[in-house]
Amino acid sequence: MEHTLATMPTARQAGCPFDPPKELVEAREQSPISRLPFPDGHQGWLITGFDLVRSVLADPRFSSRKELMGHHPLIDYGGIEVPPAPPGEFLLMDDPQHSRYRKPLVGKFTVRRMRLLTERVEQVTAEHLEAMEKAGTSADLVTAFAKPIPAVIICELLGVPYEDRDSFQDNIDKFLGGEVSDEELIAAYLATQTYLAELVAAKRADPTDDILSDLLDSDLTDEELKGIALILLSAGFDTTANMLALGTFALLQNPEQLAALRADPALTDAAVEELLRYLSVAKQFTRVALEDVELGGQAIKAGSTLILSLSTANRDPERFTDPHALDIQRQDGGHLAFSHGIHQCLGQQLARVELRVALPALLNRFPALRLAVPAEEVALRPETADIYGVKSLPVTWDA
Repeated sequence: MEHTLATMPTARQAGCPFDPPKELVEAREQSPISRLPFPDGHQGWLITGFDLVRSVLADPRFSSRKELMGHHPLIDYGGIEVPPAPPGEFLLMDDPQHSRYRKPLVGKFTVRRMRLLTERVEQVTAEHLEAMEKAGTSADLVTAFAKPIPAVIICELLGVPYEDRDSFQDNIDKFLGGEVSDEELIAAYLATQTYLAELVAAKRADPTDDILSDLLDSDLTDEELKGIALILLSAGFDTTANMLALGTFALLQNPEQLAALRADPALTDAAVEELLRYLSVAKQFTRVALEDVELGGQAIKAGSTLILSLSTANRDPERFTDPHALDIQRQDGGHLAFSHGIHQCLGQQLARVELRVALPALLNRFPALRLAVPAEEVALRPETADIYGVKSLPVTWDA
């Protein structure tokens, strides 16, 4: 029987900050694919089941091209024409354009290269934990720990001067955080683009030892390099920052899991993978059917917009045992937190290194780490944000 979701949910249940909105979970219980009417009248689809989400992500009949994204599940665009993605912003492109930009980067983010960064991540983490301890017995974990660590690392990889980090971080927060006006969002995006154009020009004039300088030897134009840098900076910062903060929050709210991780450091890798699955901070992706496709028993017409819910796919009981439980000793891995197919996260190995280093270091440095406010008072990012997480996480510990 065909299932229809009336509207796209915009809020999580009170007291359930780690779970997808209740209506999404209920939709998946009804069917892994549901009809979804969009605010502009477009009749699209919501995909909530693991197998179907995975299959769409790997299927070239479903497009990521920005110019096809004329329908939004929460906003009526009023029929405006969406332009193609700017040069270099390959997440919103299909092959062959996508591969042209991604291919030169693949070798820069291999497992081996990212593991070689471990020592530097350890240094940066230790510096920030030291600063937290010196400042007293409380902190906002987001600003003191979760944001600066990935920001320092991705800035060093790309060759962004340290002194420019704060302004870039602030602008990325604005255009990914889902809480500023359209005018502020556009201003932050344009300011970041202007900054990156100047950075590319500076690298042309005086190359340094970083990824952006390495790419100068390719046939990529300055405009394309600017777009690539924007994708790498924003993706390399925002996702990991939110995983560090929200992951800490989840462990503090699951004391048995926290105790198990503290007791056995060998569980670190499994704990990171489970947190990635359980939290799914990159909540959803959008795809557009390029042709008529049969999917999950439904006839998807060419031009239909599909919302792929990673947060429910990673909680699918047909794929994971007791999916709504955080279990760092879980055996049924294989989540979609880093997507799948040609757009699978380029920096996933970097994110893993940062999470595997920073989370245990935090827990070891502060054995009595705990929330400084009731859990229900922790400020969460809205569902309109591209990446889910907490806006702040007040914590305290014993001197």
